[in-house]
Amino acid sequence: MSFRTTISYVLWPLTMWYAVGVAVRNLFYALGLKRQAAPHITTIGVGNLCVGGSGKTPHVEYLLRLLSDKYSTAILSRGYRRKSKGFVLDDGSHDAALLGDESAMIAAKHPNVQVAVCEKRVLGVRQLMAQERIEQQGDEVVHISTAPQLIILDDVFQHRAIKPSINILLTEYGHPYFKDHILPYGNLREFKSGRLRAGIVIVTKCPAVLNPVEKHNIIQDLKLQNFQKVFFSYFKYGPLQTLDGRPADIDLRRIDNILAVTGIAHPEPMLAELRRSTKVQHMAFADHHDFSVRDINRIRDTFTALKGSNNIIVTTEKDAVRLQGKTCSLPLYILPVEVAFHKTAERDFDFLIEFTVRENISFLSKLSIWN
Repeated sequence: MSFRTTISYVLWPLTMWYAVGVAVRNLFYALGLKRQAAPHITTIGVGNLCVGGSGKTPHVEYLLRLLSDKYSTAILSRGYRRKSKGFVLDDGSHDAALLGDESAMIAAKHPNVQVAVCEKRVLGVRQLMAQERIEQQGDEVVHISTAPQLIILDDVFQHRAIKPSINILLTEYGHPYFKDHILPYGNLREFKSGRLRAGIVIVTKCPAVLNPVEKHNIIQDLKLQNFQKVFFSYFKYGPLQTLDGRPADIDLRRIDNILAVTGIAHPEPMLAELRRSTKVQHMAFADHHDFSVRDINRIRDTFTALKGSNNIIVTTEKDAVRLQGKTCSLPLYILPVEVAFHKTAERDFDFLIEFTVRENISFLSKLSIWN
């Protein structure tokens, strides 16, 4: 009997109780016994069925690049592992302690976007809609609304208290929901039937070239309805950057060894990208890991022990937020990543999102006039 099989038997009672709890909760929402709010503002929800690792943050950034120059945009997330509570709006400091690592990273990279965190998304949306600035105009004090036109809701698929205008479900190519099981035996937060709440499903972290037959088989396994649109995305890595975001003049093919330091759920695509150029040793930490002095010393000792004289340390953008100011003289660089869609799918995805957002914002503005 394998270790995995043994664990499945041990966790089965817990899995059953968790499954019953999830089923009852979703039934209450389906019957209207638990209230679900549809805010009077255009919202895009991005989430998944599993626990971490599907690439939510790069996809959220894709949406920000697509939309934030056209509409006043905000992003609202829980702010995982932040040291603050309640609603917090970034004040320009990009403080990871207040916002969490992902939100702090987005705030630094997208200064034209309002970045907020709140455990209760309905409350967070209301707070964003109430934002205003005060101006003195002659003898009058004028309150001017700074509420966004569009709010992107990060990791909101199981937050049933709010109903997004557009609901996007992500599932990872290497760990699709149809091959997974519910917690704690598997990694699914809820039953696979939850997929039917999504209007758009994106299979993430695919190979840059995907066999049409494999693509067809995945679509069949997703078991979606006719109204649901399916897209396939992959990660596109950029040149190395310094911790402050400047380009690093480094040719990876001339590097003897890379020490990859990650605190993300599934670092395999990043490691594969680095190994295309040189040797890579990996130090893996838990997702959203808060690096301690002891961790930094371990990283330094491991790096010092590498053979060769031309070695560097590479980490992710998200991890860099938590490593900032802790690594001193270590040669630490960031491998930036962006999302790309296969062939014409990028054009189709962009058109679908832009059209839906434009129509939704137009409709809501007419309602405001009528009211």
